Amino acid sequence: MSTKPRVGFIGVGLMGHGMAKNILASGYKLTIMGHKNRKPVTDLVKRGAKEAKNAAALAKASDVIFLCVSSSAQVEELVRGKSGIAAGAAKGTIVVDTSTSDPTSTLELAGELKAVGVKLIDAPLGRTPKEAEEGRLNTFVGSDAKTLKELRPLIETWAENIIHVGPLGNGHKIKLINNFIAMSYSAVWAEAYTACTKTGVDQKTLYDVVKAGGMYCGNFENMSKWVIGRDPKAHEFAIRNCLKDQRYFNNMIEASGMAAMVAPAVKQSYAMAVAKGDGERHMPMMSDVVGELNGIKFDK
Repeated sequence: MSTKPRVGFIGVGLMGHGMAKNILASGYKLTIMGHKNRKPVTDLVKRGAKEAKNAAALAKASDVIFLCVSSSAQVEELVRGKSGIAAGAAKGTIVVDTSTSDPTSTLELAGELKAVGVKLIDAPLGRTPKEAEEGRLNTFVGSDAKTLKELRPLIETWAENIIHVGPLGNGHKIKLINNFIAMSYSAVWAEAYTACTKTGVDQKTLYDVVKAGGMYCGNFENMSKWVIGRDPKAHEFAIRNCLKDQRYFNNMIEASGMAAMVAPAVKQSYAMAVAKGDGERHMPMMSDVVGELNGIKFDK
């Protein structure tokens, strides 16, 4: 693009607010679509963003549209709805889905948008809302090389690491694989910390042992910040979204014909937590969920 494109952004919540803020700060004209939480919308409007009443209106005002929502169901409604993106986007518009979405849905939507001259690429996110505010996210882009080159300056406003993972759909596939690893470990850490209490070992002892060895990582640190430090911002990602991601992952590998033993168990760990009523708690709080099943309260 010879001039800066007009940008649309739908989903200015925990991750999207920081991304949109950094797009604005880099001199792009930005149109956003609000949701129930008005605080980030109000902040972005004060910074110079325009607010659209629906996705079609936002699409008409945009050359590139970022989506950062919770599920493929939301993405599908935003694209296909009566007042959706497909109804308002001009030929040549590019839609970038940064959500953690179902790859099958992504590919279907791409075909529908292509029929009206709109291109879809997937660019799901890594890291946390903190890095989103700082403009230091990771993103895993499924796209042809030409489109990524065109969008790179815009994506660089909010991403520190841009990893091209192949064609459309591969972004969401690798994101689900990455999340499977992270959420599997979180489920393991939750049971490990519960095992400490059940067997009479101090939780801080487990922290010291793991930190000194090869299993130490950011995932463990985030879990420990909650278990030991009770930091509510240790990793702000809802357990209900963990379950959604694990459902997508299990569906993906089942469709591939892959035999798996661990993945169904991980999914059931989060399904149990949601069924217990803990879906709105954050991922590190799985330790409390498992603890409570065993008659343990970790609160200090």
